[in-house]
Amino acid sequence: MAWQDDFQMKKGPGGQYEMPQFKIPKINLPKISFSASLIIFIIIILWLVFGGYYIVEPDEKGVVLRFGSYVRTTDSGFHLKFPPPIEKVYTPKVTEVKRTEVGFRIEDPGPPARYRDALEESLMLTGDENIIDLDVVAQYKIIDPVKYLFNVRGPAATVKAAAEAAIREIIGKYKIDEALTEGKFMIQEETRLLLQKILDRYDSGLQIVALQLQDVHPPQQVRDSFKDVASAMEDKNRLINESQGYRNSIIPETRGKASQIIKVAEGYKEERINHAKGDAEKFTSILQEYRKARDVTRKRLYIETMEEVLTGIDKYIIEGKTSGVLPLLPLDTLKQVQGRSQARVQGKEEKP
Repeated sequence: MAWQDDFQMKKGPGGQYEMPQFKIPKINLPKISFSASLIIFIIIILWLVFGGYYIVEPDEKGVVLRFGSYVRTTDSGFHLKFPPPIEKVYTPKVTEVKRTEVGFRIEDPGPPARYRDALEESLMLTGDENIIDLDVVAQYKIIDPVKYLFNVRGPAATVKAAAEAAIREIIGKYKIDEALTEGKFMIQEETRLLLQKILDRYDSGLQIVALQLQDVHPPQQVRDSFKDVASAMEDKNRLINESQGYRNSIIPETRGKASQIIKVAEGYKEERINHAKGDAEKFTSILQEYRKARDVTRKRLYIETMEEVLTGIDKYIIEGKTSGVLPLLPLDTLKQVQGRSQARVQGKEEKP
């Protein structure tokens, strides 16, 4: 055959083999008119102009794909690219805070807002095997747009499912009394950390901004009984706080009174010591005088003692050696009579 003859390698002048030569048939292309060429040129220009750039908003990131493969990430602003289908651009909003609800759905944002319970999500089992009804709101944002776009299918549904799994795991570690009262903050904080770990394990490129327990209460069938228990717990805490407040007020007051009593006792002690020292010094001085004149000092002490003992009555001193008529002289009576006479005389002189 002819093509086999052409394909056979022939030896050249130097004895070396030469590459075979193929005969390519000529293709006669149809001639394109000037107007058709102009239309094609205009289409190519429009394709390049309208598909050769993209704009990224300030709250977005540009993710560029070339033939379906990731090429680069761009910031906000005006950028050039190859027109489609060569390059394609996604612009997810990286500053927008998104939210997902577990246990309820928002039917009408309002105002006033209307909600619908999703009991298949909100009813959970606590650590002491009680059923609790709670609603959770998780807020998140994009921190890695490439992972957000290509690592997780349905990011919103993924966050919702992960949030439900996290809250069920955490609530199973707490008793129902803790979940209804003082344990709410710890529950939502541990749930947020666990939810972030799950999303990081998925390599989702999402960050949990906040997680809040919207409503935590027992099921409708036993809600009244739990309200009574909660009221009793509140009364208990209130009484404890009041007693602690009374304790904090009475202890300083008692300490102040004790300190005052101690100071008064110390003052009384000093007073008695000083008084005793004064009596001792007085006794010492009297003793010294007594030693100088024993009889005179004895009589003076006797007279001073009798004045202190027999107060309010008339007292007379009688010489011990007297006999016969009692030598009494009513000096006080004479003084009173003499005083009345002087008063009469002065009254007469004052009359005209």
